[in-house]
Amino acid sequence: MFSEEEQTSPTSSSSSPPPSSHFIGRKEDVIQAKRVTKLVGGRDVLVLCHQGKLHAMDMRCYHTGGPLKEGDIEEFDGRMCIVCPWHKYKITLAEGEGLYQAVNPSATPPKPTWRSKGVKQRVHQVTEVNRDVYVTFNDSPDTIDSDFYQTERYRATMNMAQPKTKKLHEKVTSRKV
Repeated sequence: MFSEEEQTSPTSSSSSPPPSSHFIGRKEDVIQAKRVTKLVGGRDVLVLCHQGKLHAMDMRCYHTGGPLKEGDIEEFDGRMCIVCPWHKYKITLAEGEGLYQAVNPSATPPKPTWRSKGVKQRVHQVTEVNRDVYVTFNDSPDTIDSDFYQTERYRATMNMAQPKTKKLHEKVTSRKV
């Protein structure tokens, strides 16, 4: 996990990249793209720029692997979140917590409030060095739900599914209308 100081400031600037960090790209390119996905160090990472701040996390949603690169950024109860485009799961940019809306049925009138499911998405440290962007992995030994989409088992399953998807696509696109 990150130290408390790193958690409150996931983007830092220094004169040399941290040891074991991974180069993502030039800061201006990341800002222009708004979102960049990259396989670095065997991990698929999403780096995004929101309101001038860089964030990094595993690129697939912890729930069912949705492409977070395509998700909207929204604020929920003062916390900036990326919303998975598949099932609308809300994930905080800073901590990777999954948020849900709860209702206390005994409250009058019942009022929905945003609650945390805990950390579900692995977030990573972003560092800027001489206008270059680097990511240092969150190396917490605790298993986080999004870790599944970084496993060889998941990648093997996806590789097996791709030829079937490609054949179906070829069949559909080769039909004469």
